[in-house]
This record gives sequence, structure tokens and C-alpha cells, in this order.
Amino acid sequence: MKRWIPTLAIVPVLAAAAPAFDPEPFVRDVAHSQINFVAVSRLVDAHGTFDKWDADIQFDADKVEATTFNISIDAKSINTRIEMRDNHLRSNDFFAADSFPTITFKSAFINKLSEDRINITGDLTIRGQTKRVTIPARLVFFDKERKVGRVKGETTIIRQDYGVSFQSPVNPIESEVKVQFDVAFAAKK
Repeated sequence: MKRWIPTLAIVPVLAAAAPAFDPEPFVRDVAHSQINFVAVSRLVDAHGTFDKWDADIQFDADKVEATTFNISIDAKSINTRIEMRDNHLRSNDFFAADSFPTITFKSAFINKLSEDRINITGDLTIRGQTKRVTIPARLVFFDKERKVGRVKGETTIIRQDYGVSFQSPVNPIESEVKVQFDVAFAAKK
């Protein structure tokens, strides 16, 4: 004769047996981290970076899926090494940095694909427009003893999705912009 056990009686037992995952706070290593972009145009491509940004990282080495990445970028810190172009990029034609001073990415979830491959899905906000994006990324390394690591990824966005729709009649700019990030991080002290 089979013995019947109420389902609700099993739930506390399973919950107690499940391992607890608690991400730790990490900070980015400023000297070894960067966010870059490439905008292709007819005459000359714009290769640039953002000089001022910060990352709030809650990392769990045992369960990467519990990790969160939140990035905040100062839009005025755009740097393509050409001052006249940078000033134009800060204007209302592009980033409207006076009205929208911050570009943000807030992760919603992470899918672990392999030991070093992950997809980071989250909300990217530029010029007040928010779109959900998935960024294929690689966990380059994580040293559990020293509590340091590095993650890098790349995605392509459509600039018009974020209201960045200026088009030069002389030097047409493609819609797709490649965005790359490389973040070294260490445990918060």
C-alpha cells in the first residue's frame, strides 16, 4: 500500500535542501575596462568610447545566472578623438546629452550557455528610449580565491530605435551600430 504525503509538506523540505545563492557586490577595474562603439558611414567610420561610466555588478561564481550587471554611462563623455564630431554627437541630432545625460543598461536575466559563454539580457536606455537587448558575452575568467574576473561582449543596435536618427546627406551613417564592452571586476572592499 502506497503512503500518501501531502504535496505542501514536501515544499519546505525541498526549499531547505536547495542551495542558497547570494551574489556578492563587485566593482569594475577602471584601468582595465572599456565600452566602445563603431558607427559605419560612407566616408569614415566613427570609432569611439565613453570615458565616464560605472558598473554595479552583483556576481555569483557558483550560479552565474543569479548575477546582475547594471551600467550607467555619462553621455557627454563620448570620445571619438575628433572634438567637432564629439560635440555634434552630444547635440540634439544624436544623444541630446543635455536632456538625456545618462545611458543605462540594466540586466534582467542571464542565460549560461557553457562554462565561459553567457547571454546577458536587459534594458538599454538611450535618449529616454528603452529597448530589451540580448548581448552574447564571454566570462573570460573568474578567480575565486582573489575574487577578480573579466567579462566581455558585443552586440549590434539599431540607432533609430533610440531616437538617434540624424542622417548626413554628405556622409550617410548606417543604422546598425556595433557596441562592445570589456569589464574587469573585483570584489567590493
